[in-house]
Amino acid sequence: SKRPGWGESMLVLPPATTQRETLMDSTTATAELGWMVHPPSGWEEVSGYDENMNTIRTYQVCNVFESSQNNWLRTKFIRRRGAHRIHVEMKFSVRDCSSIPSVPGSCKETFNLYYYEADFDSATKTFPNWMENPWVKVDTIAADESFSQVDLGGRVMKINTEVRSFGPVSRSGFYLAFQDYGGCMSLIAVRVFYRKCPRIIQNGAIFQETLSGAESTSLVAARGSCIANAEEVDVPIKLYCNGDGEWLVPIGRCMCKAGFEAVENGTVCRGCPSGTFKANQGDKACTHCPINSRTTSEGATNCVCRNGYYRADLDPLDMPCTTIPSAPQAVISSVNETSLMLEWTPPRDSGGREDLVYNIICKSCGSGRGACTRCGDNVQYAPRQLGLTEPRIYISDLLAHTQYTFEIQAVNGVTDQSPFSPQFASVNITTNQAAPSAVSIMHQVSRTVDSITLSWSQPDQPNGVILDYELQYYEKSHSFPHHDPFILTSVA
Repeated sequence: SKRPGWGESMLVLPPATTQRETLMDSTTATAELGWMVHPPSGWEEVSGYDENMNTIRTYQVCNVFESSQNNWLRTKFIRRRGAHRIHVEMKFSVRDCSSIPSVPGSCKETFNLYYYEADFDSATKTFPNWMENPWVKVDTIAADESFSQVDLGGRVMKINTEVRSFGPVSRSGFYLAFQDYGGCMSLIAVRVFYRKCPRIIQNGAIFQETLSGAESTSLVAARGSCIANAEEVDVPIKLYCNGDGEWLVPIGRCMCKAGFEAVENGTVCRGCPSGTFKANQGDKACTHCPINSRTTSEGATNCVCRNGYYRADLDPLDMPCTTIPSAPQAVISSVNETSLMLEWTPPRDSGGREDLVYNIICKSCGSGRGACTRCGDNVQYAPRQLGLTEPRIYISDLLAHTQYTFEIQAVNGVTDQSPFSPQFASVNITTNQAAPSAVSIMHQVSRTVDSITLSWSQPDQPNGVILDYELQYYEKSHSFPHHDPFILTSVA
């Protein structure tokens, strides 16, 4: 046994009642009790009545006119059955000495209670000796009320009830003894019992019945075990059983694990019914599945999204399942030479989410012959190509006089979960013509005294349809041409 620390509460738990385990009850005897008396002229077994006027076996003594009384009454051997502290409830009535005519001054209104421990039923008429040692005195028992002869005539009984306890006891059993030393009394009933804290379910843990400690102030620690489908939160889980057989406030607790909720005043962890779930351990009840989700069995820790709906990795489990957005709408394009401004309106359906963004896919289709290909890294996007939060973008450094297709994809947090490609709106544009790049290579084909024949290749970037070439020449001694440029309409 031990006492809890100063920081622990000492309040008694109200739901559990103290249990008494009876070791001996004289009122249940159907025949003579047969307890041992010493001397034979002292205590006498007679039939009597309890407070409900039921017939019971009692012992009485009334040798008040004889001095130096020492009358002992010993019970039969009582096995303690594991108890450490024994409680004795005595019901008795005592005659008021002043109501007895000519009573001597030795008349008493009290008696003594003793016990003697033994490993087996070893008592005889002379053993143990009829004296305080080897007997252990528990207490001197006094009456709260005494009766007079008038009371008896009116059939009014004044029964006293006193309870005493003793311990620790450690041997197999014990005897009780009642010593009268000059009173007039009747021992109506004797009940011997021990207290124990009953089996209880508290804070999600089961505590088995526990015997109270050996001392009235003892606190016996009892370890608890979690009820089915519950898990420990704080350890160790324990209660204290006090000397009166009452549980004290528990230390530690168990909570229903994920997929289970507490019912029946916290004594049962029940699996979440179909259509409900509980994601984490705790006291919370199961909750209904969010929109567009369902459970496949009882005791669910999460709800499964229905077909076509998804849950992002960071979405909380109580958030509705969502889907991919529809395509952007009303795309407007504005071409300025080799740059482009695109604007659009958001999709009609965002998929039920607020993390909608846009991606731009650029495809160059050349002069219209063959398949379109992804644009190169030279194309510039402002503010960026992927993850746009606003429905507009500026695109520059496109090739002049080139056909392009732009796809505006609408994506959200579950687009990657879907097996389908993102919904998009597309627009086709052609950039304006621009000045061609310079002729990079020129060759001399032939020459005469007054003529020269030249050839060159088309510029790398014609940037449109080349209508003609302009040819200028210089004499070596001059920095500027002598004549106006030649305008050529074909490549020589």
